[in-house]
Amino acid sequence: MNPYVYMILLSSLGIGTTLTFASSHWLLAWMGLEINTMAIIPLMAQQHHPRATEAATKYFLTQATAAAMILFASTTNAWITGDWNIPQTSHPAATSLLTLALALKIGLAPMHFWLPEVLQGLNLTTGLILSTWQKLAPFILIYQIAPNTNPTILTSMGILSTLIGGWGGLNQTQLRKILAYSSIAHLGWMITILHFMPALTLLNLTIYIIMTSTMFLSLKSLSATKINSLAITWPKTPILTVMTMLSLLSLGGLPPLTGFMPKWLILQELTKQNLPILATIMAMSALLSLFFYLRLCYSSTLTTFPNTNNTTTSWHKKTTQMTMPLTIMAILTLMLLPTTPIITTMMI
Repeated sequence: MNPYVYMILLSSLGIGTTLTFASSHWLLAWMGLEINTMAIIPLMAQQHHPRATEAATKYFLTQATAAAMILFASTTNAWITGDWNIPQTSHPAATSLLTLALALKIGLAPMHFWLPEVLQGLNLTTGLILSTWQKLAPFILIYQIAPNTNPTILTSMGILSTLIGGWGGLNQTQLRKILAYSSIAHLGWMITILHFMPALTLLNLTIYIIMTSTMFLSLKSLSATKINSLAITWPKTPILTVMTMLSLLSLGGLPPLTGFMPKWLILQELTKQNLPILATIMAMSALLSLFFYLRLCYSSTLTTFPNTNNTTTSWHKKTTQMTMPLTIMAILTLMLLPTTPIITTMMI
């Protein structure tokens, strides 16, 4: 792709998200979401491959449907209440429809069916943008209308997302599909706690973006897209392989890694809200996700690729990729747990 065109598309992605962040009017927020969608579709289809074209088409149809629902619901709310202000959206039917439309935008269950298929058809760089940056604008809108939304809808979508995100990733062999189901599960944790403590949702979203960025950048450096390709990474880059394994465990929420922090705080808050059954279901669903993370760890670090060479010289792959972003993200993914007291103090 022409670098000038690439720069324009990335700038449009930033402008669209910024416009949604800065808007208090539903029409401006809708325009920001549309700019986002239009900017990422050429990035999806740049491979000139049938799978990439299929992914771009599915993404466009899904996002267009969600955008139409947002426009219809916001117009309905303005017609009934006379108010276009986003935080003042108060009509129950409008807020419920807006929540469902924004859930479709980010891939929450039960509107998650498009996400694994779309992510599978993309390269790792575009997949990283789709899994992180593209979720910011819709999530901020959900965050703003959450106080007026029926908490039963949010909690039901959250529980369903964590369960489907765990079950769906169990039988996958493609790493991008596994990361898609991981995204669905993490979004479920965020949505579940949104009504009770919104600051925890933003913390979880930030840590999820850091961990997912680490995983995508690691897989890009390893040139790995399937589980069996992880088995040959140890002779090439043992340090990066160990870092990838620890990042997977952090995604699973194991202490003493960063991923344990949001799960710990969310379960603590649910218990404070006298919801022990919900907290138990969430904790059990995390075990499902942890299973396929451990399977990836087994493939990458405990499986040795058959090698008949008797020498001890390992094959090192020369790379021209930038390693500084991966280094920073990996450090944050592995070492933020000791900062939990500071973060909780800031939230309170």
